Amino acid sequence: ERGKAALREFDVWDDVEECCTSVPGRMDWSPDAGPDEGVERIFTDRPVMTQVLPRDKLVGVLHQHILKNYQGQIDVEYKKDVTPIDFDNEDSSSVLISVSDCSTDFLRDTPSNVGTQNLSEESLCDVDKFELIATKLLVAADGTQRTIANQMEKADKEKRDSMSFFDKLGYGPSFHVKRYVDDNQRIYKTIPFKVPSKWRNDLNYSARSKDGRVLFDSLPADANGNQCAVLLLKRDDELAQENSDPKKLRQVFDEVLPQFSPLLDDGMIENVAKKPPSFLPSFRYVAPRLNQGDRTVILGDAIHTVKPYFGLGANSALEDVQVSAIIAGYY
Repeated sequence: ERGKAALREFDVWDDVEECCTSVPGRMDWSPDAGPDEGVERIFTDRPVMTQVLPRDKLVGVLHQHILKNYQGQIDVEYKKDVTPIDFDNEDSSSVLISVSDCSTDFLRDTPSNVGTQNLSEESLCDVDKFELIATKLLVAADGTQRTIANQMEKADKEKRDSMSFFDKLGYGPSFHVKRYVDDNQRIYKTIPFKVPSKWRNDLNYSARSKDGRVLFDSLPADANGNQCAVLLLKRDDELAQENSDPKKLRQVFDEVLPQFSPLLDDGMIENVAKKPPSFLPSFRYVAPRLNQGDRTVILGDAIHTVKPYFGLGANSALEDVQVSAIIAGYY
C-alpha cells in the first residue's frame, strides 16, 4: 500500500495498475514434497490486494507519465554516472557534480553486484570526459551503488579531520555507511516460464531443497500465465557460475524441483546454465542522517539495503519520494 499511496499522490497509479497482476496468494512446496503436494494459501484477511509488475514495465509507465505531463520541466537521461565534487559549492548555495557517460555493460552490472566486484575495475564510464553541473538540490536515488552516500562519507571525514578537537564536539557524529560482510552470499538467475493450464496463473510459486542448496521463487509477469522466477544458489555452487553444465542443472530440477522441470525445455535450461550470475546487494545502511547540508538528500536503497523481494526497495523509495515532496512543499 505504501507504493500505491505514493503513486496515487502523483496521479500515476491508474496507469501503473493497468500493467499489474493481482496476486491473492501463493503455492509452496516444502522440501521433498512431490509435484502434486504443494500447499495453496489464499490470503483473504489482508486489507490490500498485492499487485505485481516487472520493474521494466514500472519504469516504462513512469517514463511515459513524465513525457506526457512534464515535457520541458523534466529531462530524463540514461547511461550517466553522477559523482559529487563539492557539497558546499558557491558558499553552500549549490552542489557541484560531475556527470560522465557510461556504457550499457556498466549499467547492466549495476547495482546488483555492488559489494561483490571492484567497480573501479569493471566501470565503463568515460571519466576523462565529463560535464560539471551546479545544482540547487541533489537527490541521491542511486540504490545500492551509493555513489552519492560514499562521497558524503568521504566529505564528512575530510571536514572532521580538518577541525579542532572542540569543533568536532560541536559538529556531532560523522556520517557513515555501515557495511556488512555477507558470509553466506547468494546469487540468482532469472527464469521465465509459463504455468500449465491447470495451475492458477495469479499465484506466487515457491519451492526449495532440503539441504538449502536451491530456492525457486516466481511471480506472475502478466495475466496470461507467464511467470518470472529466480533460482537462488550459493555463490560457490557450480551451477551458479556462468556457462555451467546444463545437464547437471536439469538433474537438479528433476530431483529437487520436479514440479517445474517439465515446464522448462532444454533450450531454456541451456540458457539459464549459460547466464552469468546476478548478485544480491550486500547489507548496508547510512547513519546518523540522510542529508549533506541543505542541498543533498538520499532516498530508498541508498539509505538502507533491502533484499529485492516483493518490491520492498521500490515501495520504500516511492514512499520516500512522497515524503520528500511533502517536506519540499512545506519549506
